[in-house]
Amino acid sequence: MINVTIVEDNKTIREGLAALVNGTEGYKCIGSYSNCEAFLKELELMNADVVLMDIGLPGINGIEGVKKAKQLNPDISILMLTIYEESEIVYDALCAGAYGYLVKKTPPSRLIEAIKEVYEGGSPMSSRIARQVITSFQNYKNGNTLDSQYNLSNREKEVLQHLADGSNYQEIADELYISVDTVRHHIRNIYKKLQVHSQSEAVAKAIRKKLI
Repeated sequence: MINVTIVEDNKTIREGLAALVNGTEGYKCIGSYSNCEAFLKELELMNADVVLMDIGLPGINGIEGVKKAKQLNPDISILMLTIYEESEIVYDALCAGAYGYLVKKTPPSRLIEAIKEVYEGGSPMSSRIARQVITSFQNYKNGNTLDSQYNLSNREKEVLQHLADGSNYQEIADELYISVDTVRHHIRNIYKKLQVHSQSEAVAKAIRKKLI
């Protein structure tokens, strides 16, 4: 018996998924939740083999939910089931610890197969998602990385790293043996290249894009 837990805020979809799981021999829905908070609260008490997780959830979103779930139970197997197909979101979900990624228009029979794949140690993905993952690896190997896309200089990355560490302009200047004006110049260039308007935006984007 494969025990499945569902985290989905849309009641109709949540109940439909539960009915699909319970109506399939060898599968059982042992819990369904409309938000990550409720799911995480009971995670350590449940015996879930596979978790179907939405991304666009109220409160803690699915990607953060995966991270927190993996902290509580590193062995938990989570399969993302969402409407999002953007490569950045897919990448974030997989990096967070998801073992598979399917879109909600996936046929019921394929979804049941995917749950079994995850249970048996596989990583099922929608064909379009799989293509994006392959392309991202090919781009990385060919040097077409996000780093080169934003074209940050080594000095700009150093400044960004110090900003991420919480240093102020004067501390960055002292550490890098440059003037405060030069620090400001680098930060203006960083804002322009990353297309952001504040220090917090710059740091957040740099971390998200793996630039630092």
